[in-house]
Amino acid sequence: QVQLVESGGGLVQPGGSLRLSCAASAITFSWYTMSWYRQAPGKERELVAAIASTGPATNYADSVKGRFTISRDNAKNTVYLQMNSLQAADTAVYYCKATNRFTQNHFWGQGTQVTVSL
Repeated sequence: QVQLVESGGGLVQPGGSLRLSCAASAITFSWYTMSWYRQAPGKERELVAAIASTGPATNYADSVKGRFTISRDNAKNTVYLQMNSLQAADTAVYYCKATNRFTQNHFWGQGTQVTVSL
């Protein structure tokens, strides 16, 4: 059974940093494009960042460019999202998504809450 387990969310003050992790199991991790999405209350889920199946190609939403960095460790079946200079607008539930580069089948994690507040 495929599982994507996110961790690292929490409460942080504006200007602070967090590092999210997403550990995958029961998939051939190197076959999957990995991405992070977020969904704020009352808003649609949006793409934050993505990384190619074997790296290093990445893609970022304009709102996070220069502040967030996505990376992956294929040996650990894990994708990361380093978030710096956090703003209140970054408050959301962050989801990990795995997309098979051959079939486009995809899986979602359960999400982790990130709250940026004083």
